[in-house]
Amino acid sequence: MLLSAQEKESSVSIEMTPLIDMVFLLLIFFLVATTFKEAEREMQIALPFTDSAGPISTTLREIIINVAEDGSIIVAGQTMSAEQLNALVNQAVKQNENQKVTIRGDKNTVYQNIASVLDVCKAAGIQQPYLDSVPR
Repeated sequence: MLLSAQEKESSVSIEMTPLIDMVFLLLIFFLVATTFKEAEREMQIALPFTDSAGPISTTLREIIINVAEDGSIIVAGQTMSAEQLNALVNQAVKQNENQKVTIRGDKNTVYQNIASVLDVCKAAGIQQPYLDSVPR
């Protein structure tokens, strides 16, 4: 049995409209469901690579201390001195003795800058400051 040319064309058509609709719906879903950037993570800090890096905890009471390449200390988007950091951490420890602190040091900064921040945290009573890094 032979099919006419019109029957051949009509039997082999693929509807692209539902496929395109599905792609756009998925795109919109992922755009809405994705968190773009957190304010603390917007700092232009190039973190070092480590093999045992883990996810950053997002506890509401956590203090995130960024140490820039030039050694400046940045907390909540504000540059502060070691004395100001000491006052901030001491006040936080008075309110919560289990205060969590994450230190994010630029990979190109002198380690003394990070050690100074660790010293301030330990002196204030922070039991386990967390050093943040990026997994390889």
